[in-house]
Amino acid sequence: MTKPYVKKDIKDKIATIEFFHPAHNSLPSDILAKLASTITDAGKDDEVLVLILKSGGNRTFCAGASFKELISINDEVTGETFFSGFANVINAMRKCPKFIIGRVQGKTVGGGVGLASAMDYCMATQHSAIKLSELNLGIGPFVVGPAVERKLGVSGMSQIAIDANSFYSAEWANQKGLFAKVFDTTEELDLAVEEFAKNVCEYNPEAVKHMKQMFWRGTEDWDELLLERAKISGKLVLSSFTKEKLKRFE
Repeated sequence: MTKPYVKKDIKDKIATIEFFHPAHNSLPSDILAKLASTITDAGKDDEVLVLILKSGGNRTFCAGASFKELISINDEVTGETFFSGFANVINAMRKCPKFIIGRVQGKTVGGGVGLASAMDYCMATQHSAIKLSELNLGIGPFVVGPAVERKLGVSGMSQIAIDANSFYSAEWANQKGLFAKVFDTTEELDLAVEEFAKNVCEYNPEAVKHMKQMFWRGTEDWDELLLERAKISGKLVLSSFTKEKLKRFE
């Protein structure tokens, strides 16, 4: 079985960052920390003009939080630290002075929807249905909520957050603005992502930097906001309701 990883490949001024976990690309703390630092480092690299963020494997883009790690949380500090991992990745993406292109090849759940929402331009396949399942576990999409709301609006975000049992199609996500384009196959998606990244490399880096700041205007408080949200999730994950729900995954 392939071990979890985060790897970065730089070619022709394009940094491709790929993460993988054998449990449907779920995100434990170590993967989250590595993702945040890798994105930050690529953003500072003068040899990089654009980032592509993708996951390994052919099916699930990201299953969200690691259930194995959620089950092991037994105090508020540990809970807050775990959920802060998602906050750190989203903030790293927000602060990166380069555009981040998302490549979503399959289903996306919970924190994975947060990652897709924090992309500057995200493309997907028709198989890339999304779901915010957190309320089913007794917690909520608190940390990823601001990023999801920024892309889907309050209406779209609340719809999928409240309907925590349902997957919403890639076409729905496309109509709401989460996915810029949806393709029939992964092969078509990869060709489009590569071509788009090459086009972005032709832009003036200074113009891109200012455009990125403009697009993310109004999120300057997210360093504090997302950590506050992590505290809420860190407390809720200790509730008897959530502990009982998580027993299904032991």
